[in-house]
Amino acid sequence: MVFPMPLSSLFLEFPPQSFQLERGMWMIELNGSDLSVEQMEKICYERETIVLSKASLIDVRASRETVEEIVAKGHTVYGINTGFGKLSDVRIASEDVDDLQRHLIRSHACGVGEPFPEIVSRAMMTLRLNALMKGVSGVREIVVQRLRYLINEEIHPVIPSQGSLGASGDLAPLAHLALVLMGEGAVYYRGELRTTDDVYQELGIQPIHLKAKEGLALINGTQAMTAVGVINYIEAEKNALQCDWVASLTLQALEGIRDAFHPSIHEARGYPEQSAVAARIRNLIQGSHLVTFQGEKRVQDAYSLRCIPQVHGATWQTLNYVREKLTIEMNAATDNPLLLEGGKVVVSGGNFHGQPIAFAMDFLKIAMSELANISERRIERLVNPQLNDLPPFLSPNPGLQSGLMILQYVAASLVSENKTLAHPASVDSIPSSANQEDHVSMGTTAARHASVVIDHVRKVLAIELICSLQALEMRGEERASPLAQQLWKSARTIVPVITEDRVFSKDIENMTSWLKDGSFDWGKWSSVKEGGGSSYVDNS
Repeated sequence: MVFPMPLSSLFLEFPPQSFQLERGMWMIELNGSDLSVEQMEKICYERETIVLSKASLIDVRASRETVEEIVAKGHTVYGINTGFGKLSDVRIASEDVDDLQRHLIRSHACGVGEPFPEIVSRAMMTLRLNALMKGVSGVREIVVQRLRYLINEEIHPVIPSQGSLGASGDLAPLAHLALVLMGEGAVYYRGELRTTDDVYQELGIQPIHLKAKEGLALINGTQAMTAVGVINYIEAEKNALQCDWVASLTLQALEGIRDAFHPSIHEARGYPEQSAVAARIRNLIQGSHLVTFQGEKRVQDAYSLRCIPQVHGATWQTLNYVREKLTIEMNAATDNPLLLEGGKVVVSGGNFHGQPIAFAMDFLKIAMSELANISERRIERLVNPQLNDLPPFLSPNPGLQSGLMILQYVAASLVSENKTLAHPASVDSIPSSANQEDHVSMGTTAARHASVVIDHVRKVLAIELICSLQALEMRGEERASPLAQQLWKSARTIVPVITEDRVFSKDIENMTSWLKDGSFDWGKWSSVKEGGGSSYVDNS
């Protein structure tokens, strides 16, 4: 199926080899090769337990033996017994190679800004662990076992969100992660912000003294941008599905023309995602006595109604692309150097460069911004008396009461801000490390901005839903489709009917939170199965 399944509402299918049953719990096995977005959602949102592949641990041990052989024989290999970046030509004495790793982590742990959300920190640890489980990074088994322990015990590093260029890896953010393995820095533990040393003492844990290559293996990678990217994708996919639902309410509230969703129109263009959106809308308006036929009230609707499948469908196309790139990156070896061919070949390269994820996050920003753009145009059509036959601004008493006038202002403000955030970060680059690292991806910046855009989309969608609920009631919600009535009933427990002006900020906040928590069964009609094209004309 080309159209992606929603992650929060449908049954999640995983490869059988990735799980084992223990004490009645499903546990996700990491082997460095087949970690999926669905599994990441289980780990990050449901705090699923992780186990490590025994076969992959053999590879981890083998790669470590190669590193120890290099140190013992005194071969010069970048990152093991040399400096870093522009200092790669500086040879490090064998007795100092362990100190080199400790200095690396401490000097690179210079991130700034607000910390990443705890869920991102958890995702980052999981992705770093999965990369190490590929067995090409040269770390000891104690390192991967400690990461597994921290994830399963929900001890999450506090990681500043700013400071990565997205090449040479997410150095600053991942250094703050590595600090925790050393017993330094700060963590979230059981809902509290505490020093790592304090938590380690409470649990009787000894800090890890990093040895040759291990510090570099922990920070050379794209796990910060990819972790943010995975969480972004999960939230964006949920947003996109909700946009289809809410748009179907607006279509009914404005007595939109159902003919624009005829399956043959969308088959004629050929985009599966566009056809899937149209099919979903047909199902969501099934049985409605509010939608109209072509020529019944007007010949054509405005684009914000008529082109819902084309615009929403294009966003789903982008989501498919983003999901593909994230899935590859989640299972990629992105540090440097890599110990390849069973440790026989040690090669320096550039897999830490985040360009693929930088592009993916920039594309995601643009695609999600468009969902907010078209949603805001539908809001305008709901509240503007020149564009419909409803009371001005859906006010209970127009003139004396302003109704939902200023909610459209808020939506317009958010979509305008999204336009600046959607500027691609990936087209920027700035040289670093004395021009040795002279091209960078800015992928982490792109991912952070995408998070803000997605949050704005959810707020705009909350405003559209508030407006469409009010308009539906003015039309008579009992005339809406059964699924619309189901959504109306659930949403009205969050935002009550508007009988007079009130402070709507709280309503927007509550509706936004409700959309985020995903408690409504948004995925019920995400996989559309129709018996031909007749459903679009069924007005029963």
